[in-house]
Amino acid sequence: MRRKVIGIVMNGVTGRMGYRQHLVRSILAIREQGGLSLGDGEVLWPEPILVGRSEHKLRELAAKHGLEHWTTSLEEALAHPLTEIYFDAQVTPMREKSLRAAIAAGKHIYTEKPTAESFDGALELAKLAADAGVRSGAVQDKLFLPGLRKLKRLVDGGFFGRILSVRGEFGYWVFEGDWQSAQRPSWNYRAEDGGGMVLDMFPHWQYVLEGIIAPIRSVYAQTVTHIETRVDEQGNEYKATADDAAYGVFELEGGIIAQINSSWAVRVDRDELVEFQVDGTDGSAVAGLRNCRVQHRATTPKPVWNPDLPATEDFRGQWRQVPDNEEFDNGFKAQWELFLRHVVTGSPYQWDLLEGAKGVQLAELALRSAREGRRVAVPELG
Repeated sequence: MRRKVIGIVMNGVTGRMGYRQHLVRSILAIREQGGLSLGDGEVLWPEPILVGRSEHKLRELAAKHGLEHWTTSLEEALAHPLTEIYFDAQVTPMREKSLRAAIAAGKHIYTEKPTAESFDGALELAKLAADAGVRSGAVQDKLFLPGLRKLKRLVDGGFFGRILSVRGEFGYWVFEGDWQSAQRPSWNYRAEDGGGMVLDMFPHWQYVLEGIIAPIRSVYAQTVTHIETRVDEQGNEYKATADDAAYGVFELEGGIIAQINSSWAVRVDRDELVEFQVDGTDGSAVAGLRNCRVQHRATTPKPVWNPDLPATEDFRGQWRQVPDNEEFDNGFKAQWELFLRHVVTGSPYQWDLLEGAKGVQLAELALRSAREGRRVAVPELG
C-alpha cells in the first residue's frame, strides 16, 4: 500500500466539539483504521497539525495521542510544508478571519458552522474560495446520522406520498452553572461572543430540511432568553444576553409546513435529544439521531376523542422500527472521508461554503423575523 500524507491544520481542537468529534472520532479514527483507501493500492493518511490559543492544552493533547505537530501560531501552521487543508472549530467570532487567512494561503477549507457571523460574511467566504480555486466544505453532520439517513431513505422511496408537515423537537436542560456545572460553555449564552440558539442551530435545520424534505421558502421565528442569569466556568455570575430558545415555523417548497422547537431550557420527554416527525398522505415517520419508526396509512389506528375515559391504546406500540439495512459510521467521520476524497481525487461533494452560507442566511432571517414579529421570505441563492 502506498501512503499519501495530507496535512490538516485543525484549529479549535481544544474545544469540546473540535476535540471529540473531529480530532478523536474522525481524523484519529481514520488513522486507526489504517488510513482512507483511495483505490489502486493508495491510502490517504491524515496528519493533523493542532492549533489553539493554549500551549499547555495543545502539548497535552499531542502527547496523549502521539501527535508530532502543534502550534499556537496559525500563520506558522498554514506555512507548514505538509499543510493542504485548513479546518476550523473555533468559537464563531474568530472563524471568518481565520478562514480568510487560510484561503489567502491557498489551502482547502473545511469548517464547522456557522461559517461566519453574518450572511454577507459567509457569502464572501464562498466567493473567495471559488475565486482562489480551493475546495471547500461546511460540516453538515446531521445528514449523516443513522436516524436521518433512514428518514431520507423513506423520502426517496416515496413512503410518505405527499408530505404535509414536519415537527421537530430539539434540546435539553443546560444547567445554570451554580449548583450543577453547565454542559455547554458560557460563551454560548452571550450574544457578544457569538452565542445564541438561532445562530447555533438554525443552520442545522436549514440543511436538514432542504437536504431531506424540501427547500425553505419562508421563516417565522420567536426567540427568547428563558434563563437570564448563569454562572461561568470560573464561578462568576453573568447576564445571559443570547437567545437560549427559538421556536420556528418554516414554509417549504410545495406548501409543506415545518415547525421546530429548539431550547436549552426544556426537560426531555422523548426517545432522543432531537426528533423529527414527518406526516404524509400515505404514512408518517419519527426520526431521531439513531432510530426511525414508521406508521403506514394501512396500519394507522382510528382513535376517538373521549376525555371522560382514560386512554387505553398503546400509541407508541403502533409504530414499527425502520431496519438499519447497512452499517452506519460516525456521522462526522463519514463526512470527513467524503471531503478528503473530494480534495485528493476531485470526487463529487455538494456541501461547500455556499451551502454553509445558506444556513447563516436562514439564521439571519429568523432573527429578523423575531425582531419584526413577522414572516420573512427566504430568497433562493444562485
